[in-house]
Amino acid sequence: MNGKGGFTMEWSVIFQLIDPRLFMVVAACWVIGYVLKQTPKVPNWSIVYLVIVVSILLTTGLIGWSVENIIQGILAGAFAVFGHQAVKQTAEAIATRKK
Repeated sequence: MNGKGGFTMEWSVIFQLIDPRLFMVVAACWVIGYVLKQTPKVPNWSIVYLVIVVSILLTTGLIGWSVENIIQGILAGAFAVFGHQAVKQTAEAIATRKK
């Protein structure tokens, strides 16, 4: 629990949820999400879904097809989206604070 009464999740807990072999999938999904964001014809709302689908495909291609691996793919894609949003919103908060 953090000092404001809310809950925070330790990064170590998140890292334990994702198979270590999939950190390259997370990195690839982060890059793919960035490229999609820069593509004018791709609507912003669809990027998260595309990243998740790519993540599932990369995961099942890398470690095999199973229900657990599909869940791992979803987690890897979600982790990529979460990581991007955390960096983006932190940068925006810092920029706002400097004004």
